[in-house]
Amino acid sequence: MLVSKGGDFVLGFFSPDSSNTRLYLCIWYNNIPGRTIVWTANRDNPIATTSSPMLAITNSSDLVLSDSQGRTSWATKNNITATGVAAVLLDTGNLVLQFANGTIIWQSSQHPTDTVLPGTRIFLGDKAHVAGHLVAWKSPTDPSTGDFSLSSDLSMNLQLVIWHGSMPYTRLNMPSGTSVDGGIYHNTIIFEAIVGTGDGFSYEFSVSPGSPYTRLTLDYMGVLRTLIWNNSSSWTTISAHPTSSSSCDLYASCGPFGYCDSMGAVATCRCLDGFETVGLNFSSGCRRSEALECSKQSHFVTLSRMKLPDKSLHVLNRSFDECQTECTINCSCTAYAYTNSSSNGAMADQSRCLVWTSELVDTGKYSNYGENLFLRLASSPGHILQFKRIANC
Repeated sequence: MLVSKGGDFVLGFFSPDSSNTRLYLCIWYNNIPGRTIVWTANRDNPIATTSSPMLAITNSSDLVLSDSQGRTSWATKNNITATGVAAVLLDTGNLVLQFANGTIIWQSSQHPTDTVLPGTRIFLGDKAHVAGHLVAWKSPTDPSTGDFSLSSDLSMNLQLVIWHGSMPYTRLNMPSGTSVDGGIYHNTIIFEAIVGTGDGFSYEFSVSPGSPYTRLTLDYMGVLRTLIWNNSSSWTTISAHPTSSSSCDLYASCGPFGYCDSMGAVATCRCLDGFETVGLNFSSGCRRSEALECSKQSHFVTLSRMKLPDKSLHVLNRSFDECQTECTINCSCTAYAYTNSSSNGAMADQSRCLVWTSELVDTGKYSNYGENLFLRLASSPGHILQFKRIANC
């Protein structure tokens, strides 16, 4: 085993089940009971316990895991001819290959499996870096590639998605430039940051000094959990998304033009303003109470604290008024949203004009965060008020 300098993490060979027939090169916590694995090298290519696995550094500065027959189970791909290259396990849980001067040429944190550790930055959708993603275990005792993964969806304005196979399972909030969130859990301050990087964004989280062990993990059931060690031999979940398999925040579970209302004690599917249910439930979504017609007047209503729908189109370099005009002059436009942040870091366009030209799917409403969604409805506000007065009479 290779133990980090401060003794927090271990790199070694691990067999996840009682049969002890498969060996994986893993990193785990050194100072807590059991073995909580945070990184696995050869997750889809285990080595038989009888084959004497070996980890070595080659002349091309690569780490290579092989068996006694010389068969390679896993390897890095640096292809750098140099001397004095060393493999070091840091107290952040990051395994690095570095030159004698400390320059890192490879690191495990940029090739995560199912876990992100504090102080780790993962680049998502950045052309200058290898795009990182999390892939869950197959089961609690099988670290091979599972059914769920977390990655960016570059086709839809740089959003984060938990996928079930190739299908979206649930979406996380769409970042706009730089955003920082935080909270205090069990006297531990946790900060999460999404940082614009020009062609994409990166994600990282950190904890206050002296905090218990904390990790972000995508489990085999598709739940992204933030966990903290509670010093009583167990991990405590302090946040989870989605909250349960029956939650209406699963992808498009409320149907077209429906939204997941999380304002109450129990999340509930509802129709957007100006819409009504198609059937007895939300499997078919909602339909307009009054249809849009290009030849007739329409107006926009403001829906606050919304999770923005999927399938948006990002229109660059627009002011708020120009964004509204962009939607108004397009007969097919059903809604728009706008943000303008001076903290967008390296993002070239500090405005974010999003428009939708089809059904609005996978929308939600929250009590403490979200954005304004400007929804297009038929008629003018004055016409609707007049109609209501007549109806009341």
